[in-house]
Amino acid sequence: MAPGRVAVLGAGAWGTALAIVAAQGDRPVWLWGRDGDQMVDLAARRENRRHLPGRLLPSSLVATDDLAVAVRSADLVLAAVPAQSLRGLLEALPHLLERGVPVVVCAKGIERASGRFMSEVVRDCLPANPPAILSGPSFAADVALGLPTAVTIAAESLAEAARLGQQIGSPSFRLYHTDDIRGVEIGGAVKNVLAIACGIAEARGLGASAGAALIARAFAEMSRFGQRAGGRAETLAGLSGLGDLVLTCGSMQSRNFAFGHAIAFGPLPDFGRGSVIEGVWTAQALAELARERRIDMPISSSVAAILAGTLRVDDAIDGLLSRPFRAEHRLGA
Repeated sequence: MAPGRVAVLGAGAWGTALAIVAAQGDRPVWLWGRDGDQMVDLAARRENRRHLPGRLLPSSLVATDDLAVAVRSADLVLAAVPAQSLRGLLEALPHLLERGVPVVVCAKGIERASGRFMSEVVRDCLPANPPAILSGPSFAADVALGLPTAVTIAAESLAEAARLGQQIGSPSFRLYHTDDIRGVEIGGAVKNVLAIACGIAEARGLGASAGAALIARAFAEMSRFGQRAGGRAETLAGLSGLGDLVLTCGSMQSRNFAFGHAIAFGPLPDFGRGSVIEGVWTAQALAELARERRIDMPISSSVAAILAGTLRVDDAIDGLLSRPFRAEHRLGA
């Protein structure tokens, strides 16, 4: 059987890395980006000089800024645009994309305007196309270089998730599969907010012991929220939860961690709606969902307040350190 055609929507670092992986074995892959000049340059030089310089693109990968061309006859769509841009992209697809073609969301966030998870945005915009979520500990540069990476793909059934994993995966890009869509998308979204907190702590010189404690308490917050919102404990303890949290909370390669580092002492920078610092946009939505469900998330709530300009970093640190001692595994501790 000939390999199916894949459309990767979003020509940033992550979308380009996924397109490189998907194009292995001469599978036809169409990579779409909205910047026409960038896509012309990418096609001519066979390199994404803006986001992944030095990594040549496979010959079976076609670059285009025409969305209709990118998704025509596609058997699979990977949506790799920022979370806050996903709805706008998908709203353009109902008359372009064939019914039944899976849409795999590769963004990690919660829609700020609605509080909707990424799979819900897909269902809102494309009810005839089943959603899936790809998430886990991965840096685009590592994936593009073929370094060993393991992530999780979630779909509405285990069989469908396994099928998608076979389509996208490679020996160096391993996809573990699950039918826990909500757990996978929560892990990816929440860890970005928590990574901002870890970046602040590292920049403030709170020490390795405090950093380890912060990650542990961050995971407790992720687990509380995830299970109350419909995710499974084993998913949150896996690649797309704990695994991604550990990666994102300890490296300057993480945009969210680096952003936290940058705001630890200074004023908040300007950031646009299309920002790839996903935690900036997810923080407020996460805090609101936690309040609605009465879930105690002091770290995430502090990050949201800092970003909203209603809490100083010093006061946030003092507030977290002054919380009462509790049993470690008590719900809400």
